[in-house]
Amino acid sequence: MLTLDVTALQRLTNDPSITNVVHFLPTPFTERDALELLGTQNENNCFLGAWRNEDLIGVVGIHLHGEDFLEIGYWIGTRFQGQGYAYEAASAVIAELKRLYRTLEITAECRLENAASWKLLQKLGFRSTGERGHRPGRELLVMRHASIR
Repeated sequence: MLTLDVTALQRLTNDPSITNVVHFLPTPFTERDALELLGTQNENNCFLGAWRNEDLIGVVGIHLHGEDFLEIGYWIGTRFQGQGYAYEAASAVIAELKRLYRTLEITAECRLENAASWKLLQKLGFRSTGERGHRPGRELLVMRHASIR
């Protein structure tokens, strides 16, 4: 995981298959949008790049919600999907979060119809709470404590 580059972030993210499912990403996703997204990084929000050689292949976001829980989210470039990169990137971030924030619950939100992401979150050790998420059309999942070491 490395820091994000504005141009690489714009190229990866300017894809309707990504911007249509990540609620805060505009379509088209411009370099200005990439710069603004990176400008939102602070102690409560962090976006990490997943790189393969010189290519940005995905993004993992970490969002601190109060003092109780962290949320992760991610997107992977279309041509890199289905190759295990999302699992590799998300599991690395989760392992580090568990090391740094032992007492905070880790959550994620997913649309029920997003079968690939739902399967990935379950593989990572998340379980559905049966509750609606904060974002439209999403369900809340929580990390099982024994997962990802």
